[in-house]
Amino acid sequence: MKKITLLLLASLLIASLAACSPAASAPKTEKVVYLINGALGDNAFYDSGQKGLDQVAKDFGVETRTLETNFDAGQYEPALQAAVNYADVIFVISYGFEDQLKEIADQYPNKIFVNLDTVVQNEKKTITSVDFVEEESAYLAGVAAALATSDASLAGTNPEKLIGAVGGDVDPVIQAFVFAYTNGAHSVDPEISVETKYLGSWDDTAKGKQAALQLYDQGADVVFQIAAAAGMGVLQAAGERGLYAIGVDTNQNDLVPGHVIASDTKDVGKAIYEVFSSIKKGTYQPGQTLSYGLASGGVDLDMSAAAPVLSSAAQAQINAVRQDIIDGKIKVELYQP
Repeated sequence: MKKITLLLLASLLIASLAACSPAASAPKTEKVVYLINGALGDNAFYDSGQKGLDQVAKDFGVETRTLETNFDAGQYEPALQAAVNYADVIFVISYGFEDQLKEIADQYPNKIFVNLDTVVQNEKKTITSVDFVEEESAYLAGVAAALATSDASLAGTNPEKLIGAVGGDVDPVIQAFVFAYTNGAHSVDPEISVETKYLGSWDDTAKGKQAALQLYDQGADVVFQIAAAAGMGVLQAAGERGLYAIGVDTNQNDLVPGHVIASDTKDVGKAIYEVFSSIKKGTYQPGQTLSYGLASGGVDLDMSAAAPVLSSAAQAQINAVRQDIIDGKIKVELYQP
């Protein structure tokens, strides 16, 4: 009887202590920063993220700030410090300062860090990375370019089997775009050649235009711009030459009407909004790598335009390839650096 009494008392004591213990506190989310290595106004990658941040502010009533470092390496570390001094949640595009991000994330384990577009892992495993499967949408861009250059009914096209690409710089993400773009084109016609030029700049529109003009002069009918703001020059060149381009990151099809056949979209804003929603719901787990491909709508090839360029038959063929990728019937090879 004494043993039973002692057990009951012990159980009551444990229950009492559990009731008095504070519940695990939810992470703070009142202030959110979007930290980018470049600048807004690119009509592409960075602006897509800003759109998502604005939606977060509107729907969740949180304070938000955007920190632009304008590709200035001297601003990367101060911007990171400013972000952690202000924000509870930091969404960051860390090209060029991945090591500084790892270091500061380890110093502030209670802050939420979400790295966008590349995979960055720190020692304390607190950085979550959003990895866009750009190969899937770039493969579709290659299919579109191959169909366009093979379509003699498109004004200005020539018999040469040549398409182009203009990259902002040589890095794994851009190389993944080019790799899959080439594979997509070769799935339509293995004899198509792909000529690529790299600018060494993400914001020099004049360089982008010059590179595209050179590709058009070589005989390319279609040039894929993967150069952020500098890629606006590619679209301009397409209009001037009466030829064709493919946009990137956002729908750029109506920027130069009749000359942008499609846009390879990467929805950074969608990723920001969905990850922040998971934080608010309590389902967020730090240290994960989240994959955003065609199936999730993180990437896609958008052919919608006020005056679509591609024929309905070409669009149907591209849509069929998209569905085959989603269904797993087509396995898009991933780029390996």
